[in-house]
Amino acid sequence: MRTTLRALEGLLLSGGQRTARRNAWTAVLDDRRRATARAEAQHVLETRKPVARPGT
Repeated sequence: MRTTLRALEGLLLSGGQRTARRNAWTAVLDDRRRATARAEAQHVLETRKPVARPGT
């Protein structure tokens, strides 16, 4: 009986674990994209010449 319950539990939870792994991987890829965009924006801000403002 215990073996049957464990087998059934494994079948029912396997889809959820697969979804959780897929969601986690998607989050990792999104974090990488945001980090790349942040680094690019920082680079642009650091290399941009300051704009001379009238009256300063």
